Amino acid sequence: MQALLYVAHGSRVKEGVKEAIQFIETVKSYIDVGIQEYCFLELAEPSILKGIEQCVSKGATCITVIPLLLLSANHAKIDIPSEIEQAKRRYPFVTFTIGKPLGVHEKLIHSLHSRVMEQSPVDPKETEILLIGRGSSDPSVQKELGEIAKLLQQTYEYAKVDICFLYGNGPSFDEKLMKLNESKNRVFIIPYLLFTGLLKLGIEKRVAKQGFLKEQVVLCECLGYDDNVRQVFIERIEESLYSFVGSD
Repeated sequence: MQALLYVAHGSRVKEGVKEAIQFIETVKSYIDVGIQEYCFLELAEPSILKGIEQCVSKGATCITVIPLLLLSANHAKIDIPSEIEQAKRRYPFVTFTIGKPLGVHEKLIHSLHSRVMEQSPVDPKETEILLIGRGSSDPSVQKELGEIAKLLQQTYEYAKVDICFLYGNGPSFDEKLMKLNESKNRVFIIPYLLFTGLLKLGIEKRVAKQGFLKEQVVLCECLGYDDNVRQVFIERIEESLYSFVGSD
C-alpha cells in the first residue's frame, strides 16, 4: 500500500510548526493516496523515523518521502536519506523513494514579486531586490538561489536582484546589509524562507538596527505558504509518485 510522508524542517517557534502542519493539511485533499503523514527534520515532533512508523502501522509497504524544503541542500541530500537508510534496516519489507525539494520554479518567481507588491506599488526598473537564503555549505544552494534571482530579474525587469545567506557559503547577509546605503534605488529585502521562525525575527532585528528610511529599504514577508508554493509542492509530489509507478 502506498503512503506519503511529508518532511518539514521544524522550528523552535510553535507558530512555524503550526504553519507547516496547516499547509500540509491543505495539500492532502489534492493527492489520491490513502496514507498521508507528516514529520519534521528537527526541532519538532514527530521525527522522520516516527513518521515512517506511523505509515507502516497503517499498512504502508511503499513510502514516498516528500521534503517540504526550498532548495537542494544537505537536508535533502544527506540528512533525509540517512534517516531512510535506518528505516530500511528496520522495515526491510518497505520500499522507499524520496522526492525533490521545491527548487527553481516559475510560480515561485511570481510569489516573490507578490511579496514586493504587498508592501508598495513599484516601478521594477527603479527597484532592487535582495533575496536572503538560509544558507548551506552545499554549493548547489548558491546556484539555485542565483537562478531564482536571475529569473526574477528577467521576468519582472527589476533593476537588480541580488542574493545573500544567513550562514554557510556565499555572500553574507550582514555584508550586503552594510552596503544597501550605496544603492541608488529602493531596495526590497525578501527572506527566502517558508515559515516565520527565529531566522525571520533575527533578520527583522538586524534590519531595524541599521535605521534605514522606509523610502530606502523595505523588509518584505517571507516567501511563505501561498497558493503558488502549494501548486509547486503538489507538482513535486505527483512527479515522485509518477516516477515510482513508472519504474515498476
